[in-house]
Amino acid sequence: MKYPIAIEPGNDTTAWGVVAPDLPGCFSAADNGIDEAIENAKEAIALWIEEAIANGEIIPKPSSITDLQMTGEYDGWIWAIAEVDPALIDDTTERVNITLPRRILALLDQRAKSAGESRSGYIAQMTLTH
Repeated sequence: MKYPIAIEPGNDTTAWGVVAPDLPGCFSAADNGIDEAIENAKEAIALWIEEAIANGEIIPKPSSITDLQMTGEYDGWIWAIAEVDPALIDDTTERVNITLPRRILALLDQRAKSAGESRSGYIAQMTLTH
């Protein structure tokens, strides 16, 4: 997914500010220029999406930069695109094959059972919380 971002240029004393207008409250900053600002925005967007999904919220579709520029809200800012992995919002179940030593598999199954989860559910929950 490609989200437009507005970047407020920084200088020697202020950081570069970044806003993802389509994602309310999603912002970031960078000290070392536009490249860092874009990379930090990607991380902020990914975290925003993860939190929205966890809260059962709908993920807004990206707007066009042209439409956002016409609002005039970010006049003088630099526009860029922050691309994030679309798999972040894809909850399609996918079968995977992993290889684990038996002792680790036994420990995994024991912990999953204690948590009242299936093996897959336990792995998914651990991934989301750690």
